[in-house]
Amino acid sequence: MLCRHCQHATVSRPRGLCWACFYKPEVRALYPSTSKFARHGLGTGQFIPTLPAFPTNATPGSPEKIAILQQRALSRQELFHPHDASFGCPARTAALAG
Repeated sequence: MLCRHCQHATVSRPRGLCWACFYKPEVRALYPSTSKFARHGLGTGQFIPTLPAFPTNATPGSPEKIAILQQRALSRQELFHPHDASFGCPARTAALAG
């Protein structure tokens, strides 16, 4: 059986690729895994997630924060924005005290 990409060398690696093609990341990304044991779903691909458009004031662990994380995952964005609220956030602490 010949390599799916170069059509010259015999298949010796997963995805139906030869040794040389399999170890080139740009080629390997073109051919998804054909294994039934491979991990599939969000977060396992060769994509670079984008930063969310805005931070959230929802505290970690709250139902609002979990809903926002689900929306970000479905939109293939980074799960956490650098300015998301945290337990040590001064603005959040002042709001809870006041």
